[in-house]
Amino acid sequence: MTHAAPPPPHPGAFPETPAEITTRLRPVRDRRPARAVAALACVVLGLGLIGGAVTGSWLVDDPAASPATQPRYADVRTLWHSVPVDTLFPRTIKGDGAGPGGADRVWTRVAVAPDGPCTGAFDPLLLKALRPVGCLRVLRATYTDATTSGVTTVGMVVTEADRDAMAALHSRFSREDLDERADLMPRTYPVTGTVAARFGDRQRASWTISVLTDAPVVVFAVSGFADGRPVADPVPAAEATVPGGTSAAAQAGLGHEAKGIADRIERALRESATTRERPE
Repeated sequence: MTHAAPPPPHPGAFPETPAEITTRLRPVRDRRPARAVAALACVVLGLGLIGGAVTGSWLVDDPAASPATQPRYADVRTLWHSVPVDTLFPRTIKGDGAGPGGADRVWTRVAVAPDGPCTGAFDPLLLKALRPVGCLRVLRATYTDATTSGVTTVGMVVTEADRDAMAALHSRFSREDLDERADLMPRTYPVTGTVAARFGDRQRASWTISVLTDAPVVVFAVSGFADGRPVADPVPAAEATVPGGTSAAAQAGLGHEAKGIADRIERALRESATTRERPE
């Protein structure tokens, strides 16, 4: 991803560290074969079509769009290193109606991770589950809410898989409820000097993972408390967003944070993909 000149600071925004501001997500020069990368097994480049609920079309938000405007599958795999960071991971995200009870949310980006391999971004068991699709690169950013009480790491994994492999992995995740297993949570991306400095593995409270079927991408997000408190019983976002939930994640709205941010990052990716394909 390329970097555009930073816009004026958003009111109340939290400054990113110089390293985060200048991070550039670069294309990979030497693509590893699928078997070599299999050990890295990962989570992919798009953020689960509306939290994983819709995976059939990149254009579900545009019913008037024609098949000719849909991005080519292989092109989505290379999109990440030609689109500005601020396009895929906006500095500020508006979540109209994304909070508990339909409350509005606003999230501010506090850090962007350098692009890298999936090892380090995921626990070994999740790497194993994602092994069939291979991993080219993982992209991550961390956001905080307007109160700075919650933090969320959201990301995309670009895979090596074709449509059939992605469909098979999506089917397995759905059939075996792999996206709801606490031992398959993505890791956080904490950064010293930011509100997310204490956002580690023990602080993970809610998460979402979406395997896309129409793009070589898996989208994920994991949320927790910014004050560093550990969470003994993490709850998947699908459960934490059910009205009346009594878990810490549900009562704090952390399931809504993970799902809401993942949804909007996925939309940004789809919009970038379709815009690049649209004739001038």
